[in-house]
Amino acid sequence: MNRVQSTGLFQRFFNSEKAGGLILIICTAISLIVANSSMGNDFVHFWHTPVFLQLGNISIPFRIEEWINDGLMTIFFLMVGLEIERELYIGELSSAKNAILPILAAVGGMTVPALIHFVFNHGKPEQAGIGIPMATDIAFSLGVLSLIGKRIPISLKIFLTALAIIDDLGAIIIIAIFYTKSFSFYFLGLALGLLLILIVLNRRNIYSLWAYLPAGILLWYFLYRSGIHPTLSGVLLAFTIPFRKNMEKQPSYVLQHALHTPVNFFIIPLFALANTAIHLPAGWKEEVLNSNSLGISFGLLLGKPLGIVGFSMLGTALGIAKLPREISIKKLIGMGLLAGIGFTMSIFISNLAFSSDPDLIQSSKVAVLIASILSAILGWGILKSDMRQPDMKAIL
Repeated sequence: MNRVQSTGLFQRFFNSEKAGGLILIICTAISLIVANSSMGNDFVHFWHTPVFLQLGNISIPFRIEEWINDGLMTIFFLMVGLEIERELYIGELSSAKNAILPILAAVGGMTVPALIHFVFNHGKPEQAGIGIPMATDIAFSLGVLSLIGKRIPISLKIFLTALAIIDDLGAIIIIAIFYTKSFSFYFLGLALGLLLILIVLNRRNIYSLWAYLPAGILLWYFLYRSGIHPTLSGVLLAFTIPFRKNMEKQPSYVLQHALHTPVNFFIIPLFALANTAIHLPAGWKEEVLNSNSLGISFGLLLGKPLGIVGFSMLGTALGIAKLPREISIKKLIGMGLLAGIGFTMSIFISNLAFSSDPDLIQSSKVAVLIASILSAILGWGILKSDMRQPDMKAIL
């Protein structure tokens, strides 16, 4: 696949993501409005309706919300995994020189928010939420970026996309390490054995998706029974599906292309409807001022841009990274704020971090929403104002 094809693939990815991001914004607004209307109780309880699956000895006692968060979101993680794989082979992360800047920015964008949350919640039960402000929502951030118009440089779009993908990878690792309560060695062994078989199929140049997708379902079940969050099976499966640089109609590309529409226009909006169905109690304003909510809010709103800009500047000062010519410090700050839109991944981690405390889950979601909205508005405003200014380099 040549550079032109790679750029075309990215443009299709961005166009799909920005449309999905706009729908995500609409679904979030609808869910919040309905949840706090006269139909609120019925709407909230609908997502908690039990829908048990029983196939012989296999039993999965999920509610609708769990089928979305643990089932359908696996497909979202599969697409994220395929995007990471693509970036590693032919995208911004395929070259060490190009990859180092978004990697440094992502590390800063995860570390500083985590430290801020830790400062607010050290030694408290709420410390479990340290991973909540570390993530960036790809669809939402690119959706807001698309509202600015066509003058946004392609290097900024690619930088934000690569950063968000690395962020998602970091969030996935955090889920695997810190949010697994207990596990079964037996089912974990079955999952690892199946994963090894899929890797062998990849190395043997077995390209049929039908050799991988059914096995992916089985991998999901083994991880679910092992105690490890089953959505990780999506990322693991993605890295076993063959990707060859010079191959026409390769399986990884075909599957990634096929997943964009259902993920961006069905799964993510459905996730938004289910997880932002938050009925705000009378004292919700006090809840957003507790230590956990403040750690989340300041982590996303301040920690993200501080970490991204700070680590990027450190990398350029040390000479190990180079900021693209089209990206000014002001654009970098604006993009850092957009990266503070945690939404999907942050809400997802909230559910895992406080699974036994519904009140903390709710207050965490409210904090994520408030911080994400403020980050979106401020990031959009800074980038929009920067776009209005004449390019002095072009004038000179």
